[in-house]
Amino acid sequence: MGEIFWWVVFPYLTLAIMIVGSLYRFAYNQLSWVAPSTEIFEKKWLRIGSPLFHYGLLFAFIGHVMGMVIPIEFYRGLGISDHLYHDFAIYGGGVAGLMVVAGAVILLIRKMTVDRVRIHATFADFFSVISLIIVAGLGVYITLVYNTTVLEYEYRTTIGPWFRSLFVFRPQYELMTAVPFLFQLHVITAFALFASIPFTRLVHLYSVPVHYPLRAPQQYRSRSRYRRKRI
Repeated sequence: MGEIFWWVVFPYLTLAIMIVGSLYRFAYNQLSWVAPSTEIFEKKWLRIGSPLFHYGLLFAFIGHVMGMVIPIEFYRGLGISDHLYHDFAIYGGGVAGLMVVAGAVILLIRKMTVDRVRIHATFADFFSVISLIIVAGLGVYITLVYNTTVLEYEYRTTIGPWFRSLFVFRPQYELMTAVPFLFQLHVITAFALFASIPFTRLVHLYSVPVHYPLRAPQQYRSRSRYRRKRI
């Protein structure tokens, strides 16, 4: 019964909260959809922590898509050995995870130590950052420590198929029963984090400016030149 709850009920429940809550917030509170900038209050640590966190999160997302969404047979069909894949996952995933953790820790310290930032921070802000540190920290430990010193676990034959089975509404919960505890904990905390998205500033991930690199360049006219011409 416990396996069914954690690997069937809980994932669907958290995803439902994420989807319905996000739609509700978008419909009734669009002003809070985009996270307000705090750069005016403090710039030094923000310029270090924010790029580390956001780029690390992007790389980690790509890595999870490669491991969870793309079947293992695809890589084997391309001639990519399991050993080569795991080496890439350890180095690439480890760097991405460390970037997320380091960036999030810097942003958390900034929220706690800079008075003007702390005053404008809410409980949800601290909750989301701390939750991300926990989820990413577990991922980093699994990638850099567990997989290299305990067991190089092949999650693409268990967690990956289980994850994909959720989206075709045929959850293969039995695949998760023999998964090492740390991997299970990482998955559960990640889904819990998904459920918190509509209630925190994490909701602004839906507003990622993917069109920005493709937009037409904007032209600016120098004010100093304009003044010289008038003189």
